Amino acid sequence: MIEDEADIRSLISLVLESAGYAVHAADNGLDGVELVRRVSPEVVTLDVSMPGIDGYETARRIRRFSATHIIMITAFVQESDAQEGLDAGADEYLRKPFRPRELRARIEALTTTRRPD
Repeated sequence: MIEDEADIRSLISLVLESAGYAVHAADNGLDGVELVRRVSPEVVTLDVSMPGIDGYETARRIRRFSATHIIMITAFVQESDAQEGLDAGADEYLRKPFRPRELRARIEALTTTRRPD
């Protein structure tokens, strides 16, 4: 998970850990890219608005070396924002506030199908 807001990090951690997932977290894009490189997660949740590099650039950098599933979770709700996220390499675009059940369902849907390497 790459999320700069501590309360959202805590919520996502709680949701995913209660569903049986191991969770690793970074609070900015640069650290997040390195975390993905080091851990090789199956799924990354990624905020758009973060200090340093934004989520779009973070997704582009992750895509250079990883086929992990990326779910952007963001308050940016315009259709053009979602399209930019998908163009940057995201598989899903989830708008804040989100329902925990929806996040789990999207992760489960992504992890039942493998991305081509």
